[in-house]
Parts: sequence; C-alpha cells; structure tokens
Amino acid sequence: MKALTIAATGMKAQETNVTVISNNIANMRTTGYKQQRADFQDLLYQTLRRQGSSTSETGTQVPNGVQIGSGVRVVSTPRVMTQGDPESSGGDYDVAIRGEGFFQVLLPDGRTAYTRDGSFTTDSSGNLVTQDGYTVMPQITFPANSSNITISNTGSVQVTVGSSSATTTLGQLNLARFTNKGGLEAMGDNLFVETSASGSPQTGNPGDAGYGTLLQGYLESSNVESVSELSSLIAAQRAYEMNSRIITAADEMSQTTAKLGS
Repeated sequence: MKALTIAATGMKAQETNVTVISNNIANMRTTGYKQQRADFQDLLYQTLRRQGSSTSETGTQVPNGVQIGSGVRVVSTPRVMTQGDPESSGGDYDVAIRGEGFFQVLLPDGRTAYTRDGSFTTDSSGNLVTQDGYTVMPQITFPANSSNITISNTGSVQVTVGSSSATTTLGQLNLARFTNKGGLEAMGDNLFVETSASGSPQTGNPGDAGYGTLLQGYLESSNVESVSELSSLIAAQRAYEMNSRIITAADEMSQTTAKLGS
C-alpha cells in the first residue's frame, strides 16, 4: 500500500522537525544564536489521468486530472536572522551588534569566520579574542597597563595607558555583511563561514550605511521565542501521531484484504 510509505515520509519529516525545534530550545540562552526552522516540500507525483488530456473527438478535455503524491521531505533548515535582544553583561570587552553585520574571527587554519557573539576577552599577549581564543579581526592588542577601555558605537577602541590621562586609540572594529546571510554555514562555537550561497563578505565600519552599531557592555541574546517553539513542537507531535495512525489504518486495511483473499 502506498499509504504506508507516504506516511513513513511524513513521520521522518516530523522527526527532523522536532530535532530542529529541540536544538532551538537547547540554545535559548546561547549568545547570538539564530533560530532555525524546517521547510518541507512534496515529493514526486504519479499521474493516473493528466489534466487537459482529450476525452472525445470533439475536443473536450479533462478539467482535473488524477495525481497521487508520494510523500514529503525536509528541503531546508534556514536560519531566522532577526535581531536578538541586547542584554547587559557589564564586561569591558563585551560588544553587541545593533543592526546588520557580523564580527570577523581568524580561525587556526587561516580561514575567516563570522559571528554575532561579542563575548570577547584578551589572551596572554593582550589580543582581543573570542572565548575559544580565536583572534578578532582586525587585530587589536591591549597594553598590559591599559584601563578605561572604551568601544564606541562606531567601533573605535580607546584606552588610557598607565598613569597617563591621555586617551590612546588602539584600533577600529569593523563588521562584515552578506548579500544572503541565510546562506552562511554554521560550524558550531557560534561561528559561521561563507559559502557560494552567501556571497562574499562586504566589510565596513559600524554606523556606516547598511551596517549596525556597537553597544559595549552588552551581548545579543538568542532570538528563539519559547512560546513559538513549544507551539511548533505540539504541532509537529500531532502531525507525527496522525501519520502513525495512517500506517495503522493502512495495515488494518491490508489485513482485511488478506482475509478476503484467503
């Protein structure tokens, strides 16, 4: 029975849907996390009677044909790149992005990764790094005796060094943006890498046209909404149950047919 295999595809699709939802819920407190969703697509159809086919020599046509579908599949799990709420952290090196853009991070293999997680710190050399020790680009190095650290809305990093009352500018943070930021590939650790789908990065200073601004002492929270995720979880569970009932019904119909033939 086709219904068995069709319902099986529905159960598999909803199983993936629940997996996506569970990952969203697990990352509700992950800094800069972007919610995912599962998008579905119907599978191939078997055409038993084609629409528009001729039904007589006088030119009459079939207005509606007969097509039998073969189920569903998960076609993509896109990320919802909406802004998360800024939450105060009080950290001198913590920075949230308000608006468009990603911080740039240098990976150990020489590639550049991109992140919305601005929970930065310094390494033993005073370089501004991520929580995993990856250098934030452009590289900014803080002197050992620096104080009064200020990161402006436009990305200028300034400190006072030693007993001096003068302000020293250490560097400039900039942001990268993409034509299709949904095409970025997540690699874990709150990092993304570019793909052919995302396009090449376009860099600029915070506050420039099309780029967000920075907020020191804050971190961007996850954009996952708990109520929405729980609602989606219930809907996915109900869809899974309905597909399982179809399998049960198809099995009972097969048993009935077998008994009639015996």
